[in-house]
Amino acid sequence: MKTQFAFGTSGIELSIPDSFECQVVRSRSAAGLSNVLAALDEALDHPIGTEPLAKLAAGKRTVAISVCDITRPAPNRVTLPPLLLRLHAAGIPVEGVTILIATGLHRGATKDEIETILGPEIANTYRVVNHDARDLAAHRALGNTSCGTPIYIDERFMAADLHITLGFVEPHIMLGFSGGRKLIVPGLAAQETIKVIHSPRFMREPLATEGSIAWNPLHAELLEIAAQARHDFILDVTLTQEREISGVFAGDAVKAHASAVEFLVSSSLEKLPSLADVAITSAAGYPLDLTFYQTLKGITAAQHIVKPGGRILVMGDCAEGIGSPEFARMLEKYSGHASFLNEIRDTPVEVDQWQLERVALVGLKNKLYFYTPRVPNAQLGNLGALAFNDLQEAVAAVLDGLPAGARVVLVPDGPYTFARVC
Repeated sequence: MKTQFAFGTSGIELSIPDSFECQVVRSRSAAGLSNVLAALDEALDHPIGTEPLAKLAAGKRTVAISVCDITRPAPNRVTLPPLLLRLHAAGIPVEGVTILIATGLHRGATKDEIETILGPEIANTYRVVNHDARDLAAHRALGNTSCGTPIYIDERFMAADLHITLGFVEPHIMLGFSGGRKLIVPGLAAQETIKVIHSPRFMREPLATEGSIAWNPLHAELLEIAAQARHDFILDVTLTQEREISGVFAGDAVKAHASAVEFLVSSSLEKLPSLADVAITSAAGYPLDLTFYQTLKGITAAQHIVKPGGRILVMGDCAEGIGSPEFARMLEKYSGHASFLNEIRDTPVEVDQWQLERVALVGLKNKLYFYTPRVPNAQLGNLGALAFNDLQEAVAAVLDGLPAGARVVLVPDGPYTFARVC
């Protein structure tokens, strides 16, 4: 059985012997909108839970707009122009607009990437700046949350009269779903804030996981932080497998985002008959598999459809290598799932440790395999023992010793696929 998987920019074909019971699980979504511009106009002029954007912008001179970085396929080139049109019609001049690339702790976007993210015309007309989480002085202190998380948000965002975020909604490793509040924190937060929301206190919460915001403590924490930063208006979309816009949700930061989540769940949930012995997945290809750090998200998404003791193979191109220097150092020293969890339990949080923590929690229940040919095994610590540079070797290893008829689930689009056993 041959199946094409999302991998890098061109994809990769994987072959599974016929002796196994295979099921291909694809991304499901609502159909792409036939008239996206009309849907955007309707959403901006008749938003959910708040006044039209033009009315909110009236009398204001400055606006800050937070957008996703290069690791997310947000369709800003389509969604930004009608939003900017209304801001200018309300009296906000071009020089009053600041577009912030919400990097969180990712690296800043290059000039070419900014043009990719926004389109050349917008990139070269407006003030566009990268967020830098490591520069505490560039953030405004907003006190603490009710749970004690210190709140520091990019001063350039806070200084504006109007605060807007532009994103898209998909399942998220810890927050349930992306979009909305995520474009403020971690997107525009200082590392002093980001480290706390990614600490073991939240990372080990069973409800802080993909596909749910109900009772998700991390979701609640981020909503509180975004409210303190004054989250005035959101414009979020949902996407098809081909990354066409399937839904547009604008307005109140909580209500519009909740509507987007409800729509995504109703249109995208893929129901499986039973758990698998093996899940073979990807990190959804470019841009999500640019680094090993991002590739690991394919593992945490797949954990929900594999039996305890089952196996997971994740594939990522990793064109930019491992990820941040901090993550690379931790990964190289990674000695095992249980030992890593014990090492970080009561120590200060390090940048990007949370991604390894999530993987370790899955690794306690499932055996993990990797096909990441651009990454030397020596850089992967203990994970390198089951990392392969040859795809067929990786597939043979993950299937080794399984009886005929073992259930193998293939997830070509990685974490973009929202699947559960129902």
